[in-house]
Amino acid sequence: MSDNSAGPIASACSFTLVFALVGALGVVRAQSQPGQTTPTPPPLPLSPTGERGASITPAYEGWFRNPDGSYSLLIGYYNRNRAEALDIPVGPNNRIEPGPIDQGQPTHFAVGRNWGVFVIKVPADFGTNTVTWTIVSNGETQTIPFTLNKAYVVEPYQEAGMGNKPPEFRFAATGPAFAGPPTGAPVSLTGVVNQPIPIAVVVNDPKETKEGSAASRRGPATAAVATVSFHKFRGPGQVTFAPQRAPVKAQGESVSTVATFSAPGEYLVRVQGNDESGEGGGGFQCCWTNAYVKVTVK
Repeated sequence: MSDNSAGPIASACSFTLVFALVGALGVVRAQSQPGQTTPTPPPLPLSPTGERGASITPAYEGWFRNPDGSYSLLIGYYNRNRAEALDIPVGPNNRIEPGPIDQGQPTHFAVGRNWGVFVIKVPADFGTNTVTWTIVSNGETQTIPFTLNKAYVVEPYQEAGMGNKPPEFRFAATGPAFAGPPTGAPVSLTGVVNQPIPIAVVVNDPKETKEGSAASRRGPATAAVATVSFHKFRGPGQVTFAPQRAPVKAQGESVSTVATFSAPGEYLVRVQGNDESGEGGGGFQCCWTNAYVKVTVK
């Protein structure tokens, strides 16, 4: 495994800061001529995000090695808008390079920071190569490179220093368990436009966090075991969930939502589970679970 001395930009925050500094040095206000209207200056680079009109930036959580010797790149995104979720189909404005532009990335971008929502698998001989994800939104182009830089190794299945593990999902009482980064759509559902479709998941949390460790002191848990939330990942129409978040209060408890779809087509719903470490594992890139549910709406 080779190190890339240049290193990737690891997060939306660092990417934003670099371009903010460049922008701060390079902003020049246009001078108006007689009879002309002074153009509206661009927003200051470090100004607070607005409700709408801002960009979406890919975010690199890091990479981990698979049992077969290949590698998985764990990727999220940051939608800077406070009230504008965007749908960007796979294509020139939502592409991964090199290779197929469709490598499982989302086409629906909820507001805020969304952690580890998909993975790109690369071969064992990937070496110092680079994969990029480009998102064009509200007229802005954001591209982030992903490499196997040693500084970005993550442990999404168990954090060695604390022993913590992500919650486990089962979509059937005796079905297989899913934990950590998404690995496919383990269940498929069908339904009709504007008719609620139930989605249920059984949740356990291994809770091997060492007593007295940083993870155990990270603050009050959002639920006794975990918190499960439901998100549109892909699909042609709007999706509403009731509820959108649900606490898991006991090991092995089943939590559910009803999803309503506004248009026919193929959808992916992302089901996310967070233990006491919270969103993004409190910065440790462990331990949360994402899984996809495929829904065909007629």
